[in-house]
Amino acid sequence: MTGTGGVGHTYPGATLPHGMVQLSPDTRRDGSWEGCSGYYYADTLIYGFTHTHLSGTGCSDYGDILLMPGQGAHSFVPTEYGSKFNHATEKATPGYYEVQLTDDDIKVELTTSLRTGFHKYVFPNSENQFVMLDLEHRDKTLRSALTYVNDHMMEGYRRSEAWATDQFIFFSIEFSKPISTVSLKGFVEKMIEGRTIDHNELCAAIHFVNNPSEKNNTLFVKVGISTTDAAGARKNREAEIPNWDFEKVKAEAKNVWNKELSKIIAFGKSEKDKTNFYTSLYHTMIVPNVISDVDGRYRGRDNTVHNGDGFTHYTVFSLWDTFRAAHPLYNVIDRNRSLDYIKSMLNQYKIGGRLLFGSWVPTKRIV
Repeated sequence: MTGTGGVGHTYPGATLPHGMVQLSPDTRRDGSWEGCSGYYYADTLIYGFTHTHLSGTGCSDYGDILLMPGQGAHSFVPTEYGSKFNHATEKATPGYYEVQLTDDDIKVELTTSLRTGFHKYVFPNSENQFVMLDLEHRDKTLRSALTYVNDHMMEGYRRSEAWATDQFIFFSIEFSKPISTVSLKGFVEKMIEGRTIDHNELCAAIHFVNNPSEKNNTLFVKVGISTTDAAGARKNREAEIPNWDFEKVKAEAKNVWNKELSKIIAFGKSEKDKTNFYTSLYHTMIVPNVISDVDGRYRGRDNTVHNGDGFTHYTVFSLWDTFRAAHPLYNVIDRNRSLDYIKSMLNQYKIGGRLLFGSWVPTKRIV
């Protein structure tokens, strides 16, 4: 939770080292100064859980593909489908986040693989469970689409404008329970299987089949994302989390973080000093982010999809003055990724014609 108050601009949610997915609660819908990361500690309302976030930046972006569980009758009004919460019910550790949503008494647990977010919602009972999927949330939406693939799967994309002026995030969502109905904001008719809606802004209420004899209060949701297309998002999801074992994925995330943070062993200091050190080390390890899919494809600086080049592509290098300490640190403790960072930067120059190392670069100068 360190940095989620004041002007730290960090998020408390689940991610893996340099992961494509940053699955975290959003308490801000706008790009206000305090809420650059989407979450601000003093807020009391969670609008939902989105799959992309920036950390430590002075400008807002991301906050893509919002999901929010609810029970009873749905509303398309964000302040109504959102929920109050109490920090006493929050738990945030590397690769895991949980919170109790006060309004409908729903427990939310989040974990993640590299490119796929894993949600666990525990409802008070099995009746009238739904999930809001809001593609209007956060930054200006340029275009969005939603496809009702089958009674367990929905796919689509969100194209938005913020710090990045033309950004694509595709998604593939799989639910552990069958869908009963999908209602869209502004549409009278309900969606049917196989139908795609392409619109400027979309918000959907997804209700699930209620079987009272099962008394199943838990709903699992897996969300693969990609910058290439929905097929890429589906491949990412199927490859990384093929089952519904939430605890296994959570344990794997913990093991990955323990291995990563153990690259440096600190000793002989107070617990406060160790907390400061490992928190800072953790924050250096959540960016830059993987941008290539499991099959190697990625969206380049020319906004077209490219095939893999034999290395992992990364993005979000735009953190101030990282050449001073962060990248020298990577070169000591993470040389394999450092090589891919360099290859990614050179590839950005090859495709886009500019090589940018910092946030404040004159627009007509190549550095």
